[in-house]
Amino acid sequence: MTSADILKKVRYLEIRTKGLVNNLFGGEYLSAFKGRGMAFAEVRPYQFGDDVRLIDWNVTARSETPYIKIFEEEREQTLMICADISSSGLFGSFTQRKMDLATELAAVLAFSAIKNNDKVGLLLFSGKVEKFIPPRKGRLHVLRLIRELFTTKPKHPGTDISAALNYVNRILRRRSIITLISDMQDFGYEKPLKVMNKKHDLICLCVDDRVESELPDIGLIPLLDTETGRRILVDSSDPSVRKSYARKRYTEKQQLSQKLIKLQVDHVHLYTNESYIEPLSGLFRQRHNRF
Repeated sequence: MTSADILKKVRYLEIRTKGLVNNLFGGEYLSAFKGRGMAFAEVRPYQFGDDVRLIDWNVTARSETPYIKIFEEEREQTLMICADISSSGLFGSFTQRKMDLATELAAVLAFSAIKNNDKVGLLLFSGKVEKFIPPRKGRLHVLRLIRELFTTKPKHPGTDISAALNYVNRILRRRSIITLISDMQDFGYEKPLKVMNKKHDLICLCVDDRVESELPDIGLIPLLDTETGRRILVDSSDPSVRKSYARKRYTEKQQLSQKLIKLQVDHVHLYTNESYIEPLSGLFRQRHNRF
């Protein structure tokens, strides 16, 4: 892919996602993620019904009139996008690969963040952390993040979610919004996920493809594990094989959801051939209603 092709794809994604942000996700992002806390804004004269615990006694003593302190929410936050760029993301049975969906989701969140004056950072990982870009503000910074998502190729096999979470936990000192975008094809990441969820505001966007859950009846199918290079030949014309495969995939998906629910991690499953707008909006509304 040439530089011109990359620029064209970045520009197209900017136009597509900024439209969604301006019309939908910008406000929902704001309501879904609360600020770090309350900061002092000003003082004003005491009014009947005000909380007496907010009285500023120093100002009150000087003016001989009761004044109270006014606080407002510290809105500015940091969004860290942790995107899985392992080889399994290259799968896509329709017009879109899982990695394409992950990139668009990252763009929507990044543009929503800068619309609300938040900083955005990016961590790309596969079997190891591939790249880390510190959080900053601004459109040009977001365009750089999108370009990295399009162009960065994994140098390490496999998927290591634990390595990504541990890295972010070490780097980010202040509480931030962490968005993990992955097909979650990994194991043993429960402990760092639990730590992350306590230390930061974590959401998990699980990208998937429907065909990965059900084998089509088309005879012998050569299957390749893109992360290990292992190849096997499967007879998809055998109903018992298709049923066993579908049952295994269903069980894995149920176990993943149960794991995230147990850890109290907000999450949603998103698919390559389906619109992510309503499921993602639903997740934002759920968070807003809870808080």
